Amino acid sequence: MLFSKLYAPTIKEKPADSETISYELLTRGGFIRKVAAGIYTYLPLGWRVIKKITKIVEEEMDKIGAQEFMMPIIQQAEIWKESGRWEDYGPEMMKLSDRHGREFTLGPTHEEMITFIVRNELRSYKQLPLILYQINQKYRDEIRPRFGLMRAREFIMKDAYSFHSDEKSLEETYQDFYRAYSKICERLELNYISVEADTGAIGGTDSHEFIILASTGESDIYVCDSCGYSASEERAQSKIPENIPEEIEPLEEVPTPNVKTIEDVSEFLKVSKEKIVKSLLYVGRNGYVMALIRGDYELNESKLKSLLKDQTLRLATPEEVQRDFGVPIGFIGPVGIDGVKVQKVADLSIKNLNNFVVGGMKEDYHYINTNLNRDFTVELWGDIRTVKEGEGCPKCGNQLRHTKGIEVGHIFKLGTKYSEKLNGYFVDEEGKNKPYLMGCYGWGISRTLAAIVEQLHDDNGIIWPISVAPYTVEIVIVNTSDEEQRTFGFKLYEILKSRNCEVLLDDRETSAGFKFKDSDLIGFPIRITVGKKLKDGKIEIKKRYEEKGVEVSIKKGLEEVVDLIEKTIEEYSTKFIQNNLTIS
Repeated sequence: MLFSKLYAPTIKEKPADSETISYELLTRGGFIRKVAAGIYTYLPLGWRVIKKITKIVEEEMDKIGAQEFMMPIIQQAEIWKESGRWEDYGPEMMKLSDRHGREFTLGPTHEEMITFIVRNELRSYKQLPLILYQINQKYRDEIRPRFGLMRAREFIMKDAYSFHSDEKSLEETYQDFYRAYSKICERLELNYISVEADTGAIGGTDSHEFIILASTGESDIYVCDSCGYSASEERAQSKIPENIPEEIEPLEEVPTPNVKTIEDVSEFLKVSKEKIVKSLLYVGRNGYVMALIRGDYELNESKLKSLLKDQTLRLATPEEVQRDFGVPIGFIGPVGIDGVKVQKVADLSIKNLNNFVVGGMKEDYHYINTNLNRDFTVELWGDIRTVKEGEGCPKCGNQLRHTKGIEVGHIFKLGTKYSEKLNGYFVDEEGKNKPYLMGCYGWGISRTLAAIVEQLHDDNGIIWPISVAPYTVEIVIVNTSDEEQRTFGFKLYEILKSRNCEVLLDDRETSAGFKFKDSDLIGFPIRITVGKKLKDGKIEIKKRYEEKGVEVSIKKGLEEVVDLIEKTIEEYSTKFIQNNLTIS
């Protein structure tokens, strides 16, 4: 490809709405253009990368026997109502009606659709296991689309679904996908980690995320370097220090004027935050939920939703609390609630806590010396807190380390959640009807584009691995008016093309400095500079991740130069991961 013919409009300045380095560099480098909040066009360079990512994913899916097909984006509301997720999925679901008033959604995911498709034809155990996958657009109405391609409203995703007759078969396929996803990350030449994860709105039991490590990532990960335990923030657990038993004191109501926050309560009553229990009021599918957690910890909403199996949970508003409980939100508590049905859910951190402080259910008052079972009861216990760095690993007790990254892949064991609700049954060897056991396996194609850039960049631009680079080699003719440079550049370009090398020739009539800046910004792995040293029989070969290029002689002929370039390409991939450790 000639750069003079390539549609790659580069930009010098950082976009005014830039929040992430990937959005900035992909926009400046001419890979994407924002159409509206969370909606993007992929320009030729960006689409070339997308297709290469897609090809890697497709190849790894083929290796484990997954069959590619295509489902519709528009899905009828009826199947979502059958599964119970029409309301449960939440406001991220984009809903619409046709001219006849029938309800549809732009698919945020396809569990319902795939079960609907196979349930009438996948009827015998002899047809199992079956793995189907598609690469398609997905739609989620993010409340605040942000981070460029990482949190978009329209995105490209590979989603696969498997159907099984027993747990053993599901586990085998789950492990096949685990290995396939690991291989995808390795072929992308990225630093990654796989972690235990929350199943979220999709549901199911076991779940793992594949995270591309990047300091700018939005996923918080906790890792034990001693035993290898790793989990996302939504799933991570840690050892809770044991509470020291105390003699039970009488419950006492004390005035706390204008004292609302945990910090205020701690200072006013001269008690540590560990001796305060926060009462956070939520509204869910079945009414009010009061989540109780120690004052020095943060509630993890994902864990709470998972524990209650209710993705519709939201914090109650101050107006709702005042209207239904007759008290400002800062003084809400579990003692003395009258007239309103509230399910009390407590974190394990308060299970053995004695003589603690809670809201007084009366403005400007708190209770001290509160104790479980005597003063109130808890209907449901669970781990609903966010882990902190340095806390003990739940497996070995050593300290957990916090790191950040970007989720690109997620695998789930769905069990019979969808097959039972959507009447997806098969006949087993004994002639009995049984629901399929299902697995679900997602990979964010467009998100991977952003994740690569978040991990692989420097102050000058993107540093692409060869596996997905838009072009492997760029030839820069420094002075296109110089006939010798131009002739050599074009000859080299034609020979590389004939050897199936993906090569771009920068033949633009612009300054050398402008070309070099574009080259670094776009991030071509190998740059060949044909400049004034050509008169001395030399050109320069430079790897993108190295500061300086290497001058090479062309006196032995173009074929030998091309051999050297091909060797450089091999070296680039061989050394890339090692260099990546310092790039990211």
